[in-house]
Amino acid sequence: MKQLRLWPQSLVGQIIVLVAIALFVAQAINFGLLLRERNRVELTSQTAPVVYRVINALDVRPDRWPGRDNREQGEDRDRDRRNVDFSTTRPTLTGKPRPDVEARAAAMFEDIGLTVHAIAAAEDSRIMPLRRWEQIRSRATGEAPRDHRVGRLTLAVEYEPGKWLSTEARIGSRPPRFGGWLVAQTLILYVIVLIPLLWMGRRFASPLKQLTGSARQFARTGLADPVEESGPGDVRQLTTAFNAMRARIIAMLDEKDRMLGAIGHDLRTPLASLRVRTESVEDDGERARMSETIEEMNRMLDDILSLARAGRSSEAAQKVDLTSLADAVVEDFIELGSPVDMIDSDRAVAFVRAQQIRRALRNLIENAIVYGDRAHVSVQHQDGMIRIVVADEGPGIAEEKMGEMMEPFTRLEGSRNRETGGAGLGLALVRAIMAEHGGALQLANRPGGGLEASLVLPA
Repeated sequence: MKQLRLWPQSLVGQIIVLVAIALFVAQAINFGLLLRERNRVELTSQTAPVVYRVINALDVRPDRWPGRDNREQGEDRDRDRRNVDFSTTRPTLTGKPRPDVEARAAAMFEDIGLTVHAIAAAEDSRIMPLRRWEQIRSRATGEAPRDHRVGRLTLAVEYEPGKWLSTEARIGSRPPRFGGWLVAQTLILYVIVLIPLLWMGRRFASPLKQLTGSARQFARTGLADPVEESGPGDVRQLTTAFNAMRARIIAMLDEKDRMLGAIGHDLRTPLASLRVRTESVEDDGERARMSETIEEMNRMLDDILSLARAGRSSEAAQKVDLTSLADAVVEDFIELGSPVDMIDSDRAVAFVRAQQIRRALRNLIENAIVYGDRAHVSVQHQDGMIRIVVADEGPGIAEEKMGEMMEPFTRLEGSRNRETGGAGLGLALVRAIMAEHGGALQLANRPGGGLEASLVLPA
């Protein structure tokens, strides 16, 4: 079962996600700063009215302006000392203490140069008397008056030792309403930034996707269509360089194929001449050994040419029943008297080049017969893959030599009994054929003894 990948794998997707995360973090920091500033403004707006009343009340107290007449002082007291109480004892405040208001008020007093000895603040809520129009509406409609509660902030200040002044003011109870505005701002910012980024991402992704597809096609078949040169300048330069590299590699591969064809033709001509000359040898044993040597050289030449041309097969891929193909190859060996058997297997269809798979399977069966006495062939379905398994009854291969055995021109003299020659190209050719099909060649020692070689192909 595949695990869900939350982090995108493409370059464009990762850039967009990183930008989105950066915007979110920036907006979160912005929200924190705005909230802090809003709280400071809110605190100042709550504290300023009571501080203003305290300052005014202290400015017009009788002992501050002894030269003013009583009538003028009385008018000022009536106007500026409303809701202000003077006392010689510390007032008892009810409600929730507000140390933040106390700190803000102390700072405001310090800013204007007013020295105070102590400050106390508390917040509570009270039922306010009905306004006249509310009383009239209540009598007219017969509805019970609603509970009209408002927040009240009380501030007590010791302006001189043993002398206290207390006052109160109404404070708002509505919470700050900037959350919705901030969400809207964030959405607008995402739209403004991410839509152009998505557009740029598509300009980057489209040519890169074509470039990736062409590179994969080239790796799989040795041929690829040129990529359209589009997108930003850097991407166009990359595409131009890829197209130039592709053209040069194809030219080199074509030249290699022509050279290999010429080499194969030039080598087969003297081999054919040698085969004719062997017929004139009178000694039957010597003639047979010479013929076997010539045949071995022909097989070696075929293997070398096939390995050199791996990945550039002219055979078209098609749907093939691998079980039927394996059964036909086994029948060919049985007709020649070889110790090979086919285990009953279910039908397995894959998109392959039949001649190449047949050659790979023949190589594995020949190895199993020569080095393992007998070959047991089966076709299996496993984890979405098709496995053509060739098991033998020989001594197997040391684990540390498994990888080395699939390299060209590698022969393992000690681990397996070899009575005949060979260039060590069989398994290397099989591995190349499997790579061309997007599969793999796997070697493993059997628990009961012997080697198990598997052609693993996508189903």
